[in-house]
Amino acid sequence: MSAKKTIKPRAISGFPEWLPEIRIVEQQWMNEIRRIFESYGFCSIDPPSVEDIDVLTSKGGDTDKEIYALRRLQAEDGGDEARVALHYDLTVPLARYVAQHFNDLAFPFKRYQIQRAWRGERPQEGRFREFYQCDIDVVDVDNVALDFDAELPAVILEVLASLGLDRVSMHINNRKILQGFYEGLGIENVVETIRVVDKMDKIGPEGVAKMLVDDAGIDAATAQRCVELASIRSTDTSFAERVRALDVKSELLDEGLDELTFVLEHLASVTQEQAVADLAIARGFDYYTGTVYEGKLIDYPDYPSILSGGRYDDLVGSFLRRRLPGVGLSIGLTRIFAKLVKEGQIQPGPKCPTDVLVVQLPGVDRAVARDTGRHLRRRGFNVEVYHEAKKVGAQMKYADRKGIPYVCFPPGEPGALPEFKDMQSGEQTSVSLDAWSPSGSGGTFKARTVSA
Repeated sequence: MSAKKTIKPRAISGFPEWLPEIRIVEQQWMNEIRRIFESYGFCSIDPPSVEDIDVLTSKGGDTDKEIYALRRLQAEDGGDEARVALHYDLTVPLARYVAQHFNDLAFPFKRYQIQRAWRGERPQEGRFREFYQCDIDVVDVDNVALDFDAELPAVILEVLASLGLDRVSMHINNRKILQGFYEGLGIENVVETIRVVDKMDKIGPEGVAKMLVDDAGIDAATAQRCVELASIRSTDTSFAERVRALDVKSELLDEGLDELTFVLEHLASVTQEQAVADLAIARGFDYYTGTVYEGKLIDYPDYPSILSGGRYDDLVGSFLRRRLPGVGLSIGLTRIFAKLVKEGQIQPGPKCPTDVLVVQLPGVDRAVARDTGRHLRRRGFNVEVYHEAKKVGAQMKYADRKGIPYVCFPPGEPGALPEFKDMQSGEQTSVSLDAWSPSGSGGTFKARTVSA
């Protein structure tokens, strides 16, 4: 008989996982993100993790290289061709969702989504194969008010501030500025030009100019004009005059400048110069048509973007013969969280969510401990009842190892009061189950929040 094979446990590259004391902090972040999204009237949707491959690959970018296609190992029809794939972002699934449920939705449709996404790219710092995204989008019939282009970044920056992340810059541009400028210069391959310019933060102005000549077929002088535009940044509306000083004429360019000016003006009172007009920002996906966003951690300038999104006019139009434009912004939750964990900026939470451990006292009917646990749960506490009547010292050690803040000793005889021990202070008091409250809580126990 052959020996049983031992499989060495190992992490799979690009698929992060956390110990309970870190995961509980990640969950607290999600709860806070959800709270603020809902405070602005965004409603939650939870589409499936898979979409038809034709849907996922129809929206531009390098999606054909990124998606994880799924097929059954034993297909019923004998074929092995994949029809569906895991979604690589949450925007394309939203378009399909809105089209499918169009008659049942109220517009403008304001939704948020907190889900995992998957991309088949090479794992490296800040880039994962499986990750959480937190998206908000507004989709409307015929036209989405420009006010939402300013509201969304304000919401996202409020979310990050509530998580203790105020060292964030929100870079904003408008694709109409880029397209209008390039068309005004007589550039024909606008899409490729936008994709090259979007690499400005990675390869610098000289690298962009060279790629525009080599890959986009633009002459050196015109490429330099593109670099001049992409080099413009400001935290106020002065960018508009700097663009006009480049003396390129285009109605689309003027429209984009007006829209970006509107957004910067409306953000000025809420972002404390976190919003930056950055005319190098383009976003790689073809479906963006107006405002585009990218966010960065100021203290880690070489780290990938932690926020992204923009306005899209015809994403839903692939499914319905009517105009349903939208605008959205996405928080790369895993990208932010993983970086802060690595840098030691996440304080671990408790190893479990338990508020109270009820001790099983030797010689006391176990039903007493179980009834005590049920009573405390009805009051809203998270309660564990120890699983056996071990020595009290062993049960206390269990509570200490798991970071359970309170231990309850149920009454050993009828009419007696239970005792509660504060594991941090060591204080122990006799009090009824209805009268007990955690030390210093004023009778209201709140989740132990942990932030960066």
